[in-house]
Amino acid sequence: MYEVRIHGRGGQGAVLAAELLATALVIEGKYAVSIPSFGFERRGAPVVSFMRCSDREIRQLTNIYHPDCIICVDPTVANSVDIFAGLKPGGALVQATSRPLEELHLPATVGTVGLCDAVRIANEIFGRLITNTLMLGAFARTTGVVSLEALKQVIEESDFRDAGLKQNLTALERGYTETVVHTIERSVTA
Repeated sequence: MYEVRIHGRGGQGAVLAAELLATALVIEGKYAVSIPSFGFERRGAPVVSFMRCSDREIRQLTNIYHPDCIICVDPTVANSVDIFAGLKPGGALVQATSRPLEELHLPATVGTVGLCDAVRIANEIFGRLITNTLMLGAFARTTGVVSLEALKQVIEESDFRDAGLKQNLTALERGYTETVVHTIERSVTA
């Protein structure tokens, strides 16, 4: 089973991102579930959502405490939430940030990092801070768990308001192409 925890802020689409990701994985023939976490969510407050996928049926519908991957759609949420809590050793981080890898403080459990300047790109495309589709593209590039084609299909079949379809497809593509992936080599000591 592959488990993903998505961190963001209310209004950025973290819950929708988990739903879109799960649907894309189902298109590819996997079993997948998205699990929203609702509490005191309000625009700008830290939020979290979850996604599980597997080659077998999934019966576990709880929160994810030991994810294989963390997607952080907002560069500031880590200032108020421990986004790395429970990350499996060698896990992946897909982070919205303009900072280089050397400036990030990463725990030893992180093995792969995908960095995407999602705030800048979102402002160019949407004129506001909506980074969820960008970060789905970044996730596909960083992990290879889902294909860009499946994500495009899900977005094309989604019901976006206004002229959002074209913008979201552009965001997905740019998130994929503009993400820089780093593999962190950790020395193992006895």
